[in-house]
Amino acid sequence: MAEAVPVRCPACLRENGYTAPVFPCACGSPVHPPLDLAAPPVPLTHRTWSDTWVTVRCTTCGRESEWPHPELGCGACGTVVLIPVHPLEGTASPAGPAGSSPVTARPDPDSTGAGSDFGSVGGSGSGSGSGSVGGRRGGAGGATGGAADGRPAHIPPPPAPPVPRPAFRPVTIRTARDAVATAALYLRWLGFRDVQQPDGRPIPAATVDLRAPGLVAQVDPTTAPAGLRAVECVWLNGLTASATSVYFALAGYTEDARARADDLGIPLFVMDLTGMPQAVNDPADALVGPEV
Repeated sequence: MAEAVPVRCPACLRENGYTAPVFPCACGSPVHPPLDLAAPPVPLTHRTWSDTWVTVRCTTCGRESEWPHPELGCGACGTVVLIPVHPLEGTASPAGPAGSSPVTARPDPDSTGAGSDFGSVGGSGSGSGSGSVGGRRGGAGGATGGAADGRPAHIPPPPAPPVPRPAFRPVTIRTARDAVATAALYLRWLGFRDVQQPDGRPIPAATVDLRAPGLVAQVDPTTAPAGLRAVECVWLNGLTASATSVYFALAGYTEDARARADDLGIPLFVMDLTGMPQAVNDPADALVGPEV
């Protein structure tokens, strides 16, 4: 780990301790920007793209990578300063901010001209030694270069298109067992795996539990609307298991049960005799997600 060095604020002349951040090279070796402590720090009042990055060479493998330029926020007055770094040997680069060692200028990816402005820097800066602006630039381990498809290395690939979900095939409900089987099929269709009844006992006329990794569900095959206590019970079961709680009912829900489910974020579904579950509140709509 790099040692802490004193950096004097040019605005209030207070000395702040600064430790150069250490970054992982692609080869696994730690690298850090070589600070030029002989040059005075420069107040940063207007940020540009070229000020943000500095090229650092790994002393182990010789790889050159781009990392955030060292900067520090004064703990007394809040002034943000750029800490000069030694330029790479053999690198012809224009001078950086006045009073600092030259750093390699880099084009703004959003402009073909001079570095674009990131806005004025104000307020109190951090007094820690790992001050950096934004995430690191470059590919894995900070190495520069492009991806295989020609994208710049610091731009992630586009997300894969969603896989279309086949339409749910309902099962006609004639018995309580059919209701439980339909709820289990629907949960598998939503993406839950290994849905099963924990105890495996014959299905009674009362509510039945279904479990899966990350899921606690109750199925009510009775002809009476599910009440407040039933919703609170499935919520407590899910809370104990650190799992998502879901409720299925054939006869719907009482008003206070629906209001309580909305407060607790419990998805509620109602099933008709055709075996097609329907979401009856916003948490259930969110669980189903958009149709693709």
